[in-house]
Amino acid sequence: MPVPFSADDTARLHETLAEVVADGATPGGVIVCGTVDGQKQVLTAGTVAPELGELAPTEHTTYDVASLTKVVATWPLIGQTLQAGLGDLDAPVRDVLPPMTGEAPSAEATLRHLLAHTSGLRASTRLDHYRGASAPLHELLCREPLEEETGRHRYINRGYILLGLALAHVNGVPLDELAGRFWQRLGMGSTVYGPVARGSHVAPTEQRIPGAPRTWGCVHDDNAALLGGVAGHAGVFSTPHDVAVYAAGLLDAYARGDVLGEWLRASLVPQAPIEPGLDRGVSWILAAGGHVAYHHGFTGTSLYLAPDAGRYLVICTNAVYYGAARTRIAPLRALALKTISASATWRSGVLDE
Repeated sequence: MPVPFSADDTARLHETLAEVVADGATPGGVIVCGTVDGQKQVLTAGTVAPELGELAPTEHTTYDVASLTKVVATWPLIGQTLQAGLGDLDAPVRDVLPPMTGEAPSAEATLRHLLAHTSGLRASTRLDHYRGASAPLHELLCREPLEEETGRHRYINRGYILLGLALAHVNGVPLDELAGRFWQRLGMGSTVYGPVARGSHVAPTEQRIPGAPRTWGCVHDDNAALLGGVAGHAGVFSTPHDVAVYAAGLLDAYARGDVLGEWLRASLVPQAPIEPGLDRGVSWILAAGGHVAYHHGFTGTSLYLAPDAGRYLVICTNAVYYGAARTRIAPLRALALKTISASATWRSGVLDE
């Protein structure tokens, strides 16, 4: 039986969430701490947004989860596609894209390379540079030269854009529909690709131009916006409740050893070092000697898993409302990683030094 988060753990997390809100890092936020057997604690602080007065966020508030799209949509759908025999993890991405003419050096990167950010593709991605082009997007991206040889870790969004295009092509179903079917099976009824209707249940993000309306219900990421809000790297809207349902579903699958669980287990194998103590697995960042997997979203979201301990931790904020979310909520993310890592290393018998 997994041990629930202690009162001390949740008190520290709640206090730190309240502190980052009070410091102006984010209008508010929600943390969900849970276990594979359904134990769950929800912590909230602040408001949804100043425009909505004193309205507090709840586990049912909708957030733009940004790059959590990579692990909530693209990563599980790739696993599902591989299981169906529609692709090979170590085959070039060109095998699951529409046919291309001419040279396409970036198409030689494998699905594993793209998932693990070790593809060597050009890191800077500006889809607006392709406006007016006659060739399809996958071909334009694949014609770009590699910036370096495969193998070194560099966070590259265009790899996930290609994966999103590949998923739609090889499955013969639009990405948002394919993802929607997957989420429905897991009981994630409030998780969708945007846009979503603007309202008090949706946390707004950034005001991109002074005097202009704030981004609210539309994807924050510029490249995803150019793709109509549906992309492999960003575009998903979800609630803390649904992300927790997803996390618990992953942990349950891992414990049972079913197809999704085995895909998670295989994804916890380090693919490349990021920095001392952190490695990149297949999509996930790995910590605590591989006993913790996590991912962040640019808007101020995070998901942490400790599969062997049967625990998860979800953070949903709209910290990008005030600017650079990654620096403003860094103390909260650091505490979340420390908390889940301590439980994972204790459970696995690894000393936390």
